[in-house]
Amino acid sequence: MMEPGVTAAQQIRQVLIFLAFLGGPSVLSETWNYSVAEEMETGSSIANIIKDMGVGDLTARGARVIFDDYQPYLRLELETGNLLLNKKLDREELCGTREPCILHFQVLLENPLQFFQAELLVEDINDHPPTFLEKLIFLNISEGATPGTSFQMDNAQDLDVGINGVQNYTISPNPYFYLKLKDGGKGRKYPELVLDGPLDREREPSVSLILTATDGGSLPRSATALIQVVVVDVNDNAPKFERTLYEVQVPENSPVDSLVIKVSATDLDTGMNGEISYSFSHVSRDVRKTFKIHPTSGEVHLKAPLDFEVIQSYTINVQAVDGGSLSGKSAIIVQVTDVNDNPPEIVFTSVISPIPENGLSEMVVAVFSVRDQDSGDNSRMMCSIPDNLPFLLKPTFKNFYTLVTEIPLDRESRAEYNITITVTDLGTPRLTTQHTITVQDNGDPPRSASVTLHVLVVDGFSQPYLPLPEVGQEPAQDEDALTLYLVIALASVSSLFFLSVLLFVGVRLCRRARAASLGGCSVPEAHFPGHLMDFSGRETLSQSYQYEVCLTGVSDTKDFQFLKPVSPDHQVVTCVEENSTSMNGFGYN
Repeated sequence: MMEPGVTAAQQIRQVLIFLAFLGGPSVLSETWNYSVAEEMETGSSIANIIKDMGVGDLTARGARVIFDDYQPYLRLELETGNLLLNKKLDREELCGTREPCILHFQVLLENPLQFFQAELLVEDINDHPPTFLEKLIFLNISEGATPGTSFQMDNAQDLDVGINGVQNYTISPNPYFYLKLKDGGKGRKYPELVLDGPLDREREPSVSLILTATDGGSLPRSATALIQVVVVDVNDNAPKFERTLYEVQVPENSPVDSLVIKVSATDLDTGMNGEISYSFSHVSRDVRKTFKIHPTSGEVHLKAPLDFEVIQSYTINVQAVDGGSLSGKSAIIVQVTDVNDNPPEIVFTSVISPIPENGLSEMVVAVFSVRDQDSGDNSRMMCSIPDNLPFLLKPTFKNFYTLVTEIPLDRESRAEYNITITVTDLGTPRLTTQHTITVQDNGDPPRSASVTLHVLVVDGFSQPYLPLPEVGQEPAQDEDALTLYLVIALASVSSLFFLSVLLFVGVRLCRRARAASLGGCSVPEAHFPGHLMDFSGRETLSQSYQYEVCLTGVSDTKDFQFLKPVSPDHQVVTCVEENSTSMNGFGYN
């Protein structure tokens, strides 16, 4: 909310302006300029408007002074016409750094209405000294800096403007530096410290300088700051590792956080230039995930588990950086050594079970491969099966094996085999994998054996006469048909056997009667097949038999006998008398 005096002045001015438009007031285009130095005492006379503007009787005419910001900086004495300071003016408060500092005001005469334009210039006086924001300034300058190198300094601040602002900088006399001023525009100057001669840290590790800022007032004001120049040792020695290449072997089962290796570098410089920090340099993502390095000690530790089967070696580039940003480089080759931590594996390609009992030897039962993800002796393997089984393991290609039968299998003697395949690597400790497969002899289709017997009863032959016809194989039928055929065959054989016995008895009786009438008989020799074969269906199994048949003329009770079967390579036994000849009952000579 505005002050009452200010509000009234505004209202009066607005009314007068309105009247001026209505009545055509007299507004002089001329502007009267006045000036006053800041900080002048209250009541100081600025001007006399009666003399300057040629007006009189200010009281009758209602003279007033109005500023644009409606502040009562001046007051008008109506009796004398003097413009007086109503209060002390502070240029820095009114205008800051703006130059020039001008206050606009009007002299208003109400009767008749008349305006006079005027300006009041507030002049700066040197009432503020320069100041440095930092009273103590530190500079680190290398002893290797070349002469002519400049170092920019912070400038001093001065609230005064123009000639009363900072005009000059100086430094205390010294053999190393001089000062150069640079123009910053708008009358501002900035100091630069320039190296005049080489520094020697061993002779003088630091240099103290006094920087002085002076303004341009009639009575100059100044400010000082202390510059502390620290001569820094030249970093002319980079860190150097003990070895350019480190090599280390680490078992893959090493625990996380275990020490892998410690690298070390030295720096001949002192202080900050000799302080070394270790780090990885341009390494892969796998390295950063697996390893970490201590920045001070140079110890490299495991950050994650190792796995030889995934990564066998790592290349780690390390660097040592000193305080002056010089660096040395080295490399670490980490060889991951294999540990026998992977047992052998068995992968079956094919397994044939059950298998037929009529299979030949070396019939394929299973095909499989073995593998071990370890390396060296840890990946070398032995494969075996129990010795008491009729099976063999045969290596084929690389790590492939074939399990085959050693001899034909017999389901009647053993219908099932449990075969344990054992694979053992040669690592330390040895790891073993076992796999058991079951092999069954299905005996399908069912088999049977039958014999078709042709018996020739001879009397007096030198050799028996046994015609044994060959029997061929027939195509396989389904199980029901096969069973039916077997029943029919067995019935036929039984019937034939019964008929053969009857025939045998009849022939025997006939021969005996004929022998009695003729006094002897003879049967010529003939060749007969040496074996018998059944015909029991598909994949017929053959079985050979040979019988010795003897008939003598004097046989009364044991006239006909089946002797034990003999193999085909056995000789036939002759059991007839020398002079006995007869014709066989089957019509063979």
